[in-house]
Amino acid sequence: MDDNNLINGRIAELAGAMKPIALEEMSGIKLMNRTDTKFVTNKQKLVQLLEMAQDQYFSQQIGESRIAEYVTTYWDTDNYQYYLEHHNGRAPRQKVRVRSYVGSDLTFLEVKTKNNHGRTKKKRIQVPGQEVTEVREKADEFLEGLVHKHLDDIHPTVQNHFYRITLVNYGKTERLTIDFDVEFRNFETDSKKETGQLVIIELKRDGNVYSPILDMLRVLRIKPSGFSKYCIGSVMTNRRLKHNMFKQKMVRIRKLVGENIFD
Repeated sequence: MDDNNLINGRIAELAGAMKPIALEEMSGIKLMNRTDTKFVTNKQKLVQLLEMAQDQYFSQQIGESRIAEYVTTYWDTDNYQYYLEHHNGRAPRQKVRVRSYVGSDLTFLEVKTKNNHGRTKKKRIQVPGQEVTEVREKADEFLEGLVHKHLDDIHPTVQNHFYRITLVNYGKTERLTIDFDVEFRNFETDSKKETGQLVIIELKRDGNVYSPILDMLRVLRIKPSGFSKYCIGSVMTNRRLKHNMFKQKMVRIRKLVGENIFD
């Protein structure tokens, strides 16, 4: 068994040792209008974090599993409007994506909007699946009202596949998502990339309520760091895109994972 399988086994063991919280119990903490804080680390630090969080957090359980599988396809215009809005630091900005919750057999067309104050709103509608023909049936009216575009104005650019652990503090005032083993596939370049030991943590809460996990992150010296799966996945799989504003972030990620995943 290789080192990655060993550490993934330890991550699964620690998530499974926490008290479970069912998907149905999460309805009061969806945080669809929320403040997001992201952190980037590696699997070794994640193991330490899960050890520290054992007695203060539930882990979400779907069926018999504490680790959920996701597939997300991002859509953009021919001139990469949504990618460039993020790259250039524009706010408000939007992203259009189709996300499948593999274990639940559910797929949604989603629009995420981040405003000038750092708050994120997400609106979504259920669709039959990831294929263009499956998205098309309900897309135009939904997109017209939110991004003033039709489905024919945008196209799939990058798809990711990853695994997620979701934690909820005992006070049920926040949600923490932990994503790892992220893989990207670019529909335009046909490039595929993996992210090695990279872990993306996102703290989701309304306002600035106290968060137990923040103290643990500080002890582990895991600092806030913006991370867009769409933007980083686009850079990794299509180096023709403008990416100078992401170069410093790319250097930090290389140091965290101990390899150059951008080659």
